[in-house]
Amino acid sequence: MKKILILGLMILFSVGAYSQYKHEIKYNFLNTIVMGSAEIGYEYFLDQDQSLGLDVLINDRFSYFPENGSSHKKFNTNSVMLSYNLYLSTMRNGSGYFLTPFVKYRFGDFEEQKENFVVETDMNSFILGLGTGYKWNFKDKLAVGPFVNVGRNFSKEVNERFNAVEVNAGISLGYRF
Repeated sequence: MKKILILGLMILFSVGAYSQYKHEIKYNFLNTIVMGSAEIGYEYFLDQDQSLGLDVLINDRFSYFPENGSSHKKFNTNSVMLSYNLYLSTMRNGSGYFLTPFVKYRFGDFEEQKENFVVETDMNSFILGLGTGYKWNFKDKLAVGPFVNVGRNFSKEVNERFNAVEVNAGISLGYRF
């Protein structure tokens, strides 16, 4: 009986050492403040050190830095991003650095006023990239952390108007369950 009790406690503690969560929903509130866009994400944890992610970016803007001298510019773009998240230095509480290779698909258009007419750029494109950041996990429920993503855009039309390499950064606030 004593051996069964010890074995049961060992199993219980080994399961307890593994993260108690399998899901995380998150929101990048920095993009809302700086760019007026919404970035909502979901992660499914395969293990305590890796997850698959799906992010939806509503009103996905191309750059943090607007160009000067334009009277009318309008982004009508949204995107969907799939990612694999690898937590490199996961500490006991689930906090740590991570790497995120991703593929993103942006759809929509960009309009700008040039002289007396509107010029429209088709923004539909695939973007491949890599992100990194750090997450602090509080009591297996709240996850907060900064991140930065760098991606390469593969649309000729978009690259003629904008830089082919784009940066997205933020601070995500997540809830794990």
